Amino acid sequence: METVKRKTGIMGGTFNPIHIGHLILAESARESLGLDNVIFIPSGQPYMKTGMKIADKQMRLEMTRLAIQDNPFFTLSALEVEREGNSYTYETLETLRREEPETDFYFIAGADSLFSMEKWRNPEIIFQNCAVLAAARNGTGSIKLNKQIAYLHKKYKARIEILPMKEFAVSSTDIRTRIQERKSVRYLVPDKVIAYIEKNELYMR
Repeated sequence: METVKRKTGIMGGTFNPIHIGHLILAESARESLGLDNVIFIPSGQPYMKTGMKIADKQMRLEMTRLAIQDNPFFTLSALEVEREGNSYTYETLETLRREEPETDFYFIAGADSLFSMEKWRNPEIIFQNCAVLAAARNGTGSIKLNKQIAYLHKKYKARIEILPMKEFAVSSTDIRTRIQERKSVRYLVPDKVIAYIEKNELYMR
């Protein structure tokens, strides 16, 4: 009898801060693909965001923990936070693959990431170790997007699935701006995360 492989989603990101858009995306991916769980992996030192003001990695880890703690299907990994130096997705995937060789991994990202993933460090290792679940806003299967998927499949044998998503206008950048301007972020960020941000006076200047 063939063993059914575990299906695990991966939500990586700076989470500066984590917001409901991240949570809705992860839950939609879990439900759509029947994932057994989704691992949230805050980046330690995001090499593509140098020069940006980013909250301390332990604080971003804690905010992520607070945001996902009520969902039994969501788990937290400190893999990138604990790793020295820059955070590279390919290294994270190699580590996860070594730890769980029988698991099918699905890297959850926005569809626009498909146009930049070649610029990530060692993209061939990324595509080799996971399928990519690309969230397309409004379920767009545009000609440009379909051509990019075909290109990545041909070049890297990339396995890419589209997750139709409605337009959801919330971003960490907007949230940081609202906090700095002393505006409410209620309903955009989980209450426990808001309390943590206020207690630690994050993003206020």
